[in-house]
Amino acid sequence: MAEKRRDKDQRLEQAKDLSSWSQWRQGTRRTLRRLTEDGFEMLSNLELWRGDIHVIEGMFGTGILSYFSFLRFLVLLNFVMFLLMFGFVMLPIITAPHASGNTTFNHVDGNTGLYVTSRRGLVVFHQHITDLLSGAGFLEQTYLFYGYYKVETIHFPKFTYNLPLAYLLVTIAYLFLSLIWIVKRSATGFKRKLVQDEDRFQSFCNKIFAGWDFCIVNDSAARLKRSSLLYELKTDLEEERIKQKMADRTRKEKCRIYVIRLILNLFVIAVLAACFYSIYIATNFSQKVNFILDLIYEYLPSIVITLANFITPLIFSLIIQFEDYSPAFEIRFTLMRCVFMRLTSICVLLVSLWGQITSCQEGNCVCGYNHILYPCWESRVGQEMYKLMIFDFIIICAVTVFVEFPRKLIVDYCDCGLAKWWGQQEFAIPQNVLGIVYGQTICWIGTFYCPLLPAICTIKYFIIFYIKKVTLVNNCRPATRPFRASSSNFFFLAVLLIGLALACVPVTIGIAQISCSQACGPFVNYTTSWEVLPRTVSQLPAGARTFLLAISSEAFAVSLFVITWYGCARPRGPVLLDPQVRDSSPTPQTESAPATAPTLGSSWSSHPRTLLLMSELLGLGPCNWLFTGIHYRCWLTRHILSLDLD
Repeated sequence: MAEKRRDKDQRLEQAKDLSSWSQWRQGTRRTLRRLTEDGFEMLSNLELWRGDIHVIEGMFGTGILSYFSFLRFLVLLNFVMFLLMFGFVMLPIITAPHASGNTTFNHVDGNTGLYVTSRRGLVVFHQHITDLLSGAGFLEQTYLFYGYYKVETIHFPKFTYNLPLAYLLVTIAYLFLSLIWIVKRSATGFKRKLVQDEDRFQSFCNKIFAGWDFCIVNDSAARLKRSSLLYELKTDLEEERIKQKMADRTRKEKCRIYVIRLILNLFVIAVLAACFYSIYIATNFSQKVNFILDLIYEYLPSIVITLANFITPLIFSLIIQFEDYSPAFEIRFTLMRCVFMRLTSICVLLVSLWGQITSCQEGNCVCGYNHILYPCWESRVGQEMYKLMIFDFIIICAVTVFVEFPRKLIVDYCDCGLAKWWGQQEFAIPQNVLGIVYGQTICWIGTFYCPLLPAICTIKYFIIFYIKKVTLVNNCRPATRPFRASSSNFFFLAVLLIGLALACVPVTIGIAQISCSQACGPFVNYTTSWEVLPRTVSQLPAGARTFLLAISSEAFAVSLFVITWYGCARPRGPVLLDPQVRDSSPTPQTESAPATAPTLGSSWSSHPRTLLLMSELLGLGPCNWLFTGIHYRCWLTRHILSLDLD
């Protein structure tokens, strides 16, 4: 405090020697800085689910927190995607009747232009329910699906709006925006993971000596912060215990583990192959002409995919227990297996569906696709993505109501051996993260064919947040094997990036390779959806054409991606990651520390008594000069000493 007063007096003395203009400029700069900080603080208070996420962090740790933060990010991403589609595709059509001009519709002669969607005669009520769940019937000719936007140009008083070009550019824009946003967040998570993994002992020091937030004045906030720090320390200790156990394995134990892993991975491959074959058979079976009236047949691919997605994670979670991995690697490896299962199942569905779309009966393919069975194949693909999204949400709600809550009641009020063996459930992070990555991949694929799908996905994730929060607080217990959030956040975004890359493949094929429907949609006058872009570019001046061709080249795209990644990943501050620089930096010494005390560059496994040493330090010096945190540090010392170090 004396040093701070001395610095303040020195600044006041220096300010007296400045001119009035300099003093006014410094005062204005300080005022603007203070206003900026207050503005950012007000914006942070408006952050979505800020209080709920803090409560979850205090009760269940940062690992569970990472899932809910990830869910919040996807809600914002989908909302921005919806704004893009609404502002540039739907809003011009909505406002067109009120403009002085009119909309220009394109009519195609021949059988390829016939597209009948409405039911004829008296419609029974349950058929409306079927249409609502399947996207057929009355929903097929609404803003929900691609087939409704059969407009080429919209004439406004002072300009003409090219809807096909806007439709294609918005699709490219939301995919590119998703890529930039995910790369930026994943690069930030990668920096944190890199710094934290570089020095494990430094992590313990930071949590114990500098982990407390001295701005906390509320008792409940203090309890949440205290439990959060304790949970992080338990996570660090558990990871170091696993590392020590792995380092002490004999050659015989390693051979046994490798053989078990090989056998189990072969079994996993067999399970995946069986699931993919079932999806292929179900998709082909459901595309029969007369089966479309029945909701069961209509939902058959979605049912098979959902069953596979529900059963395989349980099998993978059971298998991973026998492979003897660390908690963090268990999450990642299980997540990768489930990601491969879920995302590849979508690809199998699309490949099977596109096989039916492009197959020509008796060689009669005038327009390049099966126009008899699929007069508007884009809307059909959009319906499949819509059904997957709706059915996935129904399954999440059903599992919560009919599985998780009854399990909680059985475990609490039943004393039988089966209930005790079943036990209270834990919040399975891999399965829950995979569920939202799976839904987001469906959203990326389906937005081109179902423009309102981002809005549906936003509402779905908004409701899922509260469903998962309720089931977490009421039905789940803290994890027996804790895990940290730094690596989890980065890995979740990496998996999401894989989903985005996979989603770009079918969207690109549908835009550039498969012929457009000649009976619906904005591209009825084009062979493929991509054709609208070069046709529009050819009408521009020569200089503009050269510039657009240059920025659309592969070399520019790769360079832009590398520069973007480097800009996001570049350290903003002096992070000592080089061991030579770090070891040459001076470190504070204390009288109570023995000569063999570990340095910041040493590993935890080589100093098993480090935590006791830090506890002794906490009990001597810091509690005297850090008087503001005396209660916290004394409490933390007691809890650290009570932890099992073996």
